[in-house]
Amino acid sequence: MKNALLSAVLLSTLAACSCKSGKDAEAVKEEAHHDDAEGHDELPRQVKLADAEARRAGIKTAPVKRGALASTLSLTGEIVAEPDRTARLSSATPGRLEQVLFNEGSTVKRGDVMATVRVPDVGRLRGAYAAAGSRARAARTNAARLAELKASGLGSEQALVDAEADAKAQEAELHALGEQLSAIGVNADSGGGFIVALRAPLSGVVVSRDAVVGQPITPEAVLATVVDLSEVWFLGRIFEKDLTRLKAGANAEIELNAFPKEHFHGAVDYVSQQIDPAARTLTARIRVSNADLRLRLGLFGRAHVEQGDASTVTPQLVVPRDAIVDVGGKSVVFIKAADGDFVMHEVTVGDSAMDDVQILSGVSEGEEVVVSGVFTLKSLLLKSTLAEDE
Repeated sequence: MKNALLSAVLLSTLAACSCKSGKDAEAVKEEAHHDDAEGHDELPRQVKLADAEARRAGIKTAPVKRGALASTLSLTGEIVAEPDRTARLSSATPGRLEQVLFNEGSTVKRGDVMATVRVPDVGRLRGAYAAAGSRARAARTNAARLAELKASGLGSEQALVDAEADAKAQEAELHALGEQLSAIGVNADSGGGFIVALRAPLSGVVVSRDAVVGQPITPEAVLATVVDLSEVWFLGRIFEKDLTRLKAGANAEIELNAFPKEHFHGAVDYVSQQIDPAARTLTARIRVSNADLRLRLGLFGRAHVEQGDASTVTPQLVVPRDAIVDVGGKSVVFIKAADGDFVMHEVTVGDSAMDDVQILSGVSEGEEVVVSGVFTLKSLLLKSTLAEDE
């Protein structure tokens, strides 16, 4: 019995020691992992780049300076198409769609064939045009003959006048029928059946389509809407109390919900003359360049329009918005040191306006801050971190 009890005590003691030993091992392992993680959280702060490489990467610097942020007026609104850059495709005469050569999103050039239509009236017009051409040629030949007779003394003046008037009338009818054929897209002097080609009225992007092969169409039917999106309007809404603060020609910076970290630039082109009686607002039209076609119709956002005189505002340290980048959840800039290296500085940002951002701490006036090629330096910084981890 004593032996059994002694054995149980020994086994219990060994188990406890084993448990403690295992726990200590896990704790040591966890502490080592924690220390290792802390070591990897510390990013390098300096990027070495030769002058030639910096030039190839498009890296440019500018001195940190003091300046006054422009006072701005915020307007909510959306992107719309410019009316003069919008066109609708339709047929000038009733018919039936034979072929549709476009879809929504298609890019077309002015004059491209977008659809073909079978038009029964084409045959009638072609016949009338041919008959009018024959009568016009006969009348002109008769007038020329009577002119010769009159010149030789064998014809009368009145007969020549009547023949000339008839020739002009026949030619006018021929011209009118030719204009009718041209209006529906048919070359009056060429052959062909009853098919009429519908061509793109301008160069742009097809934003809507309402066309199905075989459907009957009338001149009122809109088959497609084509928009030239290389330039668009931002229509902002302004309350009447702010009307005196907004001037045509003022610079504007636009933020869209679809691109929260980007800014687009334009200028106030026009302020409406009529107030919306329901919302008690006016419309400010801002013209915006859209060469890369990223701005879509209907995108909603906010425009910050420059107003007032910034000279009355106390100057603060400011840098261009493009100089600031996010690294590890912190706002940083890259400063070019005296030895040519680029050093990362964490900064505290304040207000911003018209592409300038106020810097509350982190840099000093006169330091050379990178304003172009910042993302290249960020990539090199992160790449060096990955290389160290490997």
